[in-house]
Amino acid sequence: MSTPDPNRVLIFDTTLRDGEQSPGCSMTQPEKLRVARALAELGVDVIEAGFPAASRGDWEAVREIAREVRGPIIAGLARCNREDIDKAWTAVREAARPRLHVFLATSAIHREHKLNMAKEQIIHTAVEGVKYARNLCADVEFSPEDASRTELEFLREVVEAVIEAGATTINVPDTVGYTVPEEFFEVFDYLKKNVRGADRVVFSVHCHDDLGMAVANSMAAVRGGARQIECTINGIGERAGNCSLEEVVMAMRTREALYGLRTGIDTKRLFPTSRLLSSITGMPIPRNKAVVGENAFAHESGIHQHGMLKHHSTYEIMRPEDVGLSRSHLVLGKHSGRAALRDRIKELGFEISDAELGRVFEEFKALADKKKELFDGDIEALVLRSEAGATGPWHLESLHASSDTAGTANARVGLRHADGRLLSQEATGDGPVDAAFKAIEVATGLVVTLRKFEVRSVTMGEDAQGEAVVTVEHDGRTYRASSVTTDIVESGVRAFLETVNQVEQGRALPGRAERRTSEAAVTASTI
Repeated sequence: MSTPDPNRVLIFDTTLRDGEQSPGCSMTQPEKLRVARALAELGVDVIEAGFPAASRGDWEAVREIAREVRGPIIAGLARCNREDIDKAWTAVREAARPRLHVFLATSAIHREHKLNMAKEQIIHTAVEGVKYARNLCADVEFSPEDASRTELEFLREVVEAVIEAGATTINVPDTVGYTVPEEFFEVFDYLKKNVRGADRVVFSVHCHDDLGMAVANSMAAVRGGARQIECTINGIGERAGNCSLEEVVMAMRTREALYGLRTGIDTKRLFPTSRLLSSITGMPIPRNKAVVGENAFAHESGIHQHGMLKHHSTYEIMRPEDVGLSRSHLVLGKHSGRAALRDRIKELGFEISDAELGRVFEEFKALADKKKELFDGDIEALVLRSEAGATGPWHLESLHASSDTAGTANARVGLRHADGRLLSQEATGDGPVDAAFKAIEVATGLVVTLRKFEVRSVTMGEDAQGEAVVTVEHDGRTYRASSVTTDIVESGVRAFLETVNQVEQGRALPGRAERRTSEAAVTASTI
C-alpha cells in the first residue's frame, strides 16, 4: 500500500485492541461498536478492531464492526501462524476495506527468553505468515514486536524479507516504551534509506508511554519517514498507555509549518469522542490532560487572563473550538425548549435521533427542576447516558437511605422487574451506599463482590451531578457500570444495579485475566 500524498499521515486507531487491554477498559460488544462508529465519524484511516484469536467474544466484536462500520480500514491482529490468521480473516473479511495485521517478536531479549528461536527461524516464520495472510487479503501489515530493542541490521533483514513476501505496511513498534526521540528518528531514517523495497510500503509507528515519550517518539518517527501513526483515544493502553491520538493530531495541525504534514481527522470530533470513551470505560480524563483535559484551555493566572483579553494567541496555541470544546459554561435552564437543547447538543459535537432527543429532553427537564444552572457537562452526561441505554431487567423505582455519626446506616430500595414484579427491601450497612447495595442483593437474590467504587464530579457547583463508577466480580467475571445524577448515593445505587442487570443478562464486562487467558492473548498484549 503506497501513500499517494507524501505529506499525508494515516491515523491507525488501536483503542479497541491495544487500548482495551488497559486494566479497567474492557468493553462489551455494543460498546465497542459505539466507539468504532465514533472513530469512523472522527475520520481515522484504520480501526484495529481487536485480536480475534484471543477469545470468541473478540472475534464476534471484530466481525460485527467489520460488517457495520464503513469508511476506515478494519484491521484484525494475528500472530504469524495460520490459525490466528484464519480467525482474523474470518472476522474482517466482510469489511469494505479489510486488513490483516500480523506480528512476531524480533529483539534478542524476545528471541532468547520468549520465543527460543534463532534469527533464521524468525525470518522464516515472519515470511510464511505474511505470505499466507497476503493470499487471503491484499492489505497486510507486519509488526516486528520490540523493534526498538532489535539490532538495526537484523531489523533491516526482517523488514526486507516481509516486504518481498507481500507486506504493504511495516509497523515499527516501541513495544515497552524504551526508546527516545533522537534514537527512534535514526531507526526510521536508517530503514527508509537502507531497506530494499522501502518505497513500496507505508512505514508505521506504534509507541508506548512508559517513559512519557510516546507522542514525542511518534513525531520523531514521522520526521524519519513514518506515514502512519498507531495511537489511541485518551492514550489508553497497556501499562502507562499508548501514543495519544488527540495529541499527535493536534501537534501536526498546530505545528504544520514545521512538519508540513496533515491528517484526515475532523478535529472538532476529538473532544466528544474523548468524552464518549471515558464514559464507556469509566476511566476519567485527567484535568491537565493535553488537548482534551478540563484545564487544557483554562486560564487562572491574572497575567494570563490579561493577555487572553488582549488576544487569545498570547497564551493559547490552539483554539478550544478546534477540538470541539465549547467555551460556554451556563447553557440552558428549565424554561429552555427542545430546539435549544438540540442546538446545544449539536454544538457539543453529538448527533442524536429524534427518538433519542425525546428521551434526553425528558431527563433534561427533570434535571433542570433539581439544578439552578445546567452546564455543558450536564448535557454531555445526559446524551451519553441516553446513548448507552439500559440493560434491564431490574429498574430502580425508589430509594431511601440514611446514616448517622454512630456508624449506623439504613437503606430501603424499591425495584421493579421487567415481568411486572415490584419488590421492596431494607438493609443496614457501614454507610448508605453499602446498605443500599446489600438491599439490592437481597431483593434480586444475586450476590456479587464489590471491587471498586469511584466517584467524581461531572460539573461544577454545589448541585453538580456526580458520576459513580462501580466494578464488581461474579463467577470469575468482572462487570462495570456507571451512572450520573445529582445524588451520589443514587448514582452509586443505579450503577450497582446496572452491574446486576449485566450479570443476569450475560452482558459481561470481562477483565483481562478472564478475557485473555490464552497464549495468544498474552503475546498480543505486548505489541
